[in-house]
Amino acid sequence: MRKKIVAGNWKMNNGVKETSQLIRKVKKSIADLELNNARVIVAPSFVNLVGAIKSAKDSKIEVAAQNMHQAKNGAFTGEISAEMLQSIGVKTVILGHSERRQYFGEDDELIARKIDAALANDLEVIFCFGELLEQRKLDNHLLEVGSQLKNTLFHLKAADFKNIILAYEPVWAIGTGETATPDQAQEMHAFVRNVLAKKFGQETADSVSILYGGSVKASNAEEIFSKPDVDGGLIGGASLVAEDFVAIIEAI
Repeated sequence: MRKKIVAGNWKMNNGVKETSQLIRKVKKSIADLELNNARVIVAPSFVNLVGAIKSAKDSKIEVAAQNMHQAKNGAFTGEISAEMLQSIGVKTVILGHSERRQYFGEDDELIARKIDAALANDLEVIFCFGELLEQRKLDNHLLEVGSQLKNTLFHLKAADFKNIILAYEPVWAIGTGETATPDQAQEMHAFVRNVLAKKFGQETADSVSILYGGSVKASNAEEIFSKPDVDGGLIGGASLVAEDFVAIIEAI
C-alpha cells in the first residue's frame, strides 16, 4: 500500500532560529496524531539541515534537502553532494523543482543525472515535474508531462521506484491567477500512473506515491487529497505557517 505524504518545501526562507521554532510547533501539534500510513517531511535550506534534524529528533517529522549536485565531489563551488547529505543524516532530496528549471536552467538531462546520483547513494528522491501555462492553454499538458517522465525516469529499473516519490507541479497554477481544480489534479495523476504502468508495470505504478504541488492550502487540502490518485502534497507557502501546515497534515 503506497504511502500518503505531506512534504513542506521551505525554499529560501527562515534562519536557524525560525526553522527550529517551526519544527517544534509542528512536532508538538502532530505528536498525538495517528498518521498510520502517512509521512510528514520538511525541506529547509542547506544551512538549516543539521539543526532541523536535531529539532525533529524523536518525532514524526522527516527532514529532506531541496536540491543536490550530480557529481560525487570536486571543484563545484557552492554545491552539495549526495554523500554530504548522507553524512548529516538526510535521506530524501527534492529534485527537478520548477524553480530549479526556471531560474537555474536545469533540464531533463541534468535532472536525470541528479536522480541517478541520489539513487546510487541510497537517497530517496522527490521528483518534480509539470507543465507551463502556455502548454496547458495549447492542450499540450499531457504530452509535456509524458515527455518529462520519459526523459528523466525511463532509463531506470522498476526496482528503483521504491526510492522515488513523484510530485506534479502545475506551474501554470502557481502565481498566475489561474486555478487548478481537484479534478484537473486527478486527471494528471491518473495519466502519470498510467504512463508508469505501461513502462514499468501496474504493480510499480500502484506503489508509487504521487504528490500534488499546486498551491495546496488548509482550505482545499481535504478535497484534493480525496482524489484516488493524489497521495498527498508538496506544500510551499502554507508549510511555513505551523497552523496551516498542521491542518494540511490532518487532512491527509
